[in-house]
Amino acid sequence: MTEAKHRRPIRSFVRREGRITKAQKQALETLWPLYGLTCHSGIAASWQNDIQNPVILEIGFGMGDSLVEMAKSNPDKNFIGVDVHRPGVGACLQSIHREQLTNLKLFCDDVNDVLNQAIPDQSLDVIQLFFPDPWPKQRHHKRRLIQVDFVKLLHQKLKPKGTLHIATDWKNYAEHIQRVVNASGLFLPLSAHDLSVVSLPRGDATSSIFLFRPTTKFEQRGKRLGHDIWDFIYRA
Repeated sequence: MTEAKHRRPIRSFVRREGRITKAQKQALETLWPLYGLTCHSGIAASWQNDIQNPVILEIGFGMGDSLVEMAKSNPDKNFIGVDVHRPGVGACLQSIHREQLTNLKLFCDDVNDVLNQAIPDQSLDVIQLFFPDPWPKQRHHKRRLIQVDFVKLLHQKLKPKGTLHIATDWKNYAEHIQRVVNASGLFLPLSAHDLSVVSLPRGDATSSIFLFRPTTKFEQRGKRLGHDIWDFIYRA
């Protein structure tokens, strides 16, 4: 067997479980059957509302506060969250159950596995990636999630004219995002003026697909540290 076959894939995350509370652990055990998804089950027929609703995928939702808020404020859209941090997944499950949301499901898996195994091509209306790990040290830049192959995979999963929304508070990562996404030639950058045309036809009407995101805890932390915030919105 060659050395290449032994080589492990570069991960954009490190599993640091940290402290998981009793309530979060209980949520993972009891609420996962209600709101959890697996790479084997996929996303088909998983909604209790309207499976035809627009589908928004958020990658790396942390404790889930902003994701739950978006799902609660947009009952006409279906949301999927992907994260590997079990305490955060447990906390998000608690919030989903408390709010009795029927339009939000979660994966606790590597997003690459989720995209490749569970998400059909051209099935997503929006992909959100808010404040991914910037891996600021030069030697760790290869771990950044936004890379050429990953951008191609995101484009593959979005519907034609679907929306990709990325936010960061690290200038170097912002420059990296622009460079990689623009170089792919797969996405059209949108300005704030363009957002009014980001919509999805629904019969004779249109409903806005781009979602103005709530302020996340990572964003609040970045602002306290004096960081600027960059939002990038692209159309497939």
